Amino acid sequence: MTDTNGMTDETGATGRLAEIRTRIEKAAALAGRKAEDVTLIAVSKTHPASAIEPLLAQGQRVFGENRVQEAAEKWPALRDRYPDVVLHLIGQLQSNKAADAVALFDYIHAVDRPSLITALGKAMRESGRRPACFLQVNIGDEAQKGGCAIADLPALLAAARAADLPVAGLMCLPPAEVDPAPYFALLAKLARDNELPGLSMGMSEDFEIAVTIGATQVRIGSALFGARGHAA
Repeated sequence: MTDTNGMTDETGATGRLAEIRTRIEKAAALAGRKAEDVTLIAVSKTHPASAIEPLLAQGQRVFGENRVQEAAEKWPALRDRYPDVVLHLIGQLQSNKAADAVALFDYIHAVDRPSLITALGKAMRESGRRPACFLQVNIGDEAQKGGCAIADLPALLAAARAADLPVAGLMCLPPAEVDPAPYFALLAKLARDNELPGLSMGMSEDFEIAVTIGATQVRIGSALFGARGHAA
């Protein structure tokens, strides 16, 4: 299934997508959940339209990008052909890009500070578009990662609600190279405590664990697209 361009051939993409969907179904069944309650976000960051189109052809409609500029260059043409595509911004967002993000994306993850909430609220009021937002929690208290501290989540959530942001749930990136299950479980508890339905957690290496713990969105990149390409 591989080729010399980072495994972007149609046959490989089709097979990998089917495999990921099957693994989500099995993990959901293990937890007594329905697979349709888990949204597979195909993380297409750094990958060109030619790598994305085989997944579109197989019915995948939910994609994730890290950068507003890259998505703005790639997706308008693809959306002309596939208008039912749903785009998630999963990377860190600068406040000065809030209006661009609101115009382009249907979901915005990694909302992690009051200044960004203010910028997003203003952009939503001015544009009339209201992409759903996930608040990012720095679940492992890691200095190098974005996200609000666990102790600061109630205040951040209150600020988001005061700004009338449509808060879908919580998002996290657990520490690398350790068992992610306790971190996923903690995020799930925080979501329950704050009456938030969405849990954006789980990536290529650990999405099955995340699904068994309650993930509603999993962000899958390398397991679908193979080796990461270079951003345009």
